[in-house]
Amino acid sequence: MAGITTPRPWLASYADGVPDEIDIPTGSLYDLVSASIAEFPRAVALEFFGSETTYEQMGEQIDRAAEGLRLLGVQKGDTVALVLPNCPQHIVAFYAVLRLGAIVVEHNPLYTPRELRHQFEDHGAKTVIAWNNVVASIQAFPADVAVTNLISVDVTRAMPFATRALLRLPIAKARESRTALTTSVHNTITWEQLQKTEPITPEIFRPDAADVALIQYTSGTTGLPKGATLTHQNLTTNAAQARAWVPSVKRGEGCVVYAVLPMFHAYGLTLCLTFAMSMGARLVLFPKFDPDLVLKVVKKRPATFLPAVPPIYARLTAAAKEQGVSLKGIQIAISGAMPLSASVVEPWEQETGGYLVEGYGLSETSPVLMANPVGPSRVAGTVGLPLPNTEARVVDPENPTQDRKAGDQGELIVRGPQVFSGYWKKPDETAAVFVPASDDGKDWFRTGDIVSIDDMGFVRIVDRIKEIIITGGFNVAPSEVEDALRQHPDVADVAVVGLPSAHSGEDVVAAVVLAAGKTLDEESIRAWARGNLSAYKVPKQVFVVEELPRSLIGKVLRRQVREKLIVDQSA
Repeated sequence: MAGITTPRPWLASYADGVPDEIDIPTGSLYDLVSASIAEFPRAVALEFFGSETTYEQMGEQIDRAAEGLRLLGVQKGDTVALVLPNCPQHIVAFYAVLRLGAIVVEHNPLYTPRELRHQFEDHGAKTVIAWNNVVASIQAFPADVAVTNLISVDVTRAMPFATRALLRLPIAKARESRTALTTSVHNTITWEQLQKTEPITPEIFRPDAADVALIQYTSGTTGLPKGATLTHQNLTTNAAQARAWVPSVKRGEGCVVYAVLPMFHAYGLTLCLTFAMSMGARLVLFPKFDPDLVLKVVKKRPATFLPAVPPIYARLTAAAKEQGVSLKGIQIAISGAMPLSASVVEPWEQETGGYLVEGYGLSETSPVLMANPVGPSRVAGTVGLPLPNTEARVVDPENPTQDRKAGDQGELIVRGPQVFSGYWKKPDETAAVFVPASDDGKDWFRTGDIVSIDDMGFVRIVDRIKEIIITGGFNVAPSEVEDALRQHPDVADVAVVGLPSAHSGEDVVAAVVLAAGKTLDEESIRAWARGNLSAYKVPKQVFVVEELPRSLIGKVLRRQVREKLIVDQSA
């Protein structure tokens, strides 16, 4: 790979069959999925509650949706918002937008209207493809962020007829399930209407590798999320790196990938939405993680590849044991977003006969940077080795041009073809996260993580410079939660931190200084948070403190708050 000038001791630790470097893809994400459509037209691409869609059928749906969007005025470079759970329409919409050279902006469909509005104010999308259950939130946007085209998606329309019929039964459980999946909407273009057009003609514009494909929002240290702009080449390369990392997995019908991770999240998007499609795999879609639903599929068709987070593996192992379901046949599980403990790995590997290994990445890196070898050489407690074509250095956090000695701790900086070029319309924030290169290669991206790299090249995460809380695989910016809680009439001041959790990596907790004369009503404060924030951002606990520690310039010292709460809890 041109531009690599730094030592890469980790290459000697790669598993058999993994190349030192790969050829960088020169096509777009649409070319990626088109290749699988051409090679495996009759193979099943998508499975949803038992309903199957072949690659050929999916390709036609993509081309029809692309033409429908074009007729609505979507052009190259336009931003198009997707606010969808995991469902077949999500995959089709994603590639239809890209087919036009437009830019996908992924959103969490569980976001509150306030959270969604901020992101829409930032990216300015006027066309939205949204789950029925969030349509009302989008229609309530004020005039300055109002959308022009709102396409509603009823996910139940992708289910088998028998399943849909069961949801309409006049019993409480059926009504509850149906309400969780869909609701009535008005004044929208339905997904089915969008699909009624003729397929787009081949001559209509197709994207290039260098075009921006995706804006992926990521929490920053200053609170409000920033949009990481990822090109087609960033994302196709990361999918290719993932393929190279698991050479034992063959393309085609025999490859089965479970999408239990949300595809609006960078981790789920790459390993399910792009990697799986590039493999010609059967992608089994789950709108949310439900052990019973997953085990039902396991009994029929175990996963070749199951990306997830540690709590999912732990819950599946326990549920399988309780129900007497064998997990044998699940070959490779890649864990990310939070530390993976031996207490999760050992029972999983014993029950499946496969491997469970840890990886690491960030939204800004498409997202995968590192992974443990899929084999006996993996090293527990590390996030593994940099992927092919990826460079890594450990530097002084105060002077990131200065390398630390081998084995010493320091900030991890990286570069490679999967690393983004910057944040959407935020040049100052972009400049702050890059270190100029001293050779002919790309600039280095500052991860904000303190690591050490051993003599075999394995990377161990030691700490985070950034104060982001990672809970259940999701990033939470403390200042965003603090801003919401400060509006509560009983709260005079607040600091939000993450405390270690055996179940979610970290729990979001709040240390509050109460207003004069007030007493703690924890449920009131948490209810206030629920009205303004997604559920995973709501503090699990609220602690009262007399005052918050501050620096000489008045900044709250969250690290000291966290340390004190840990000591108090252990006392």
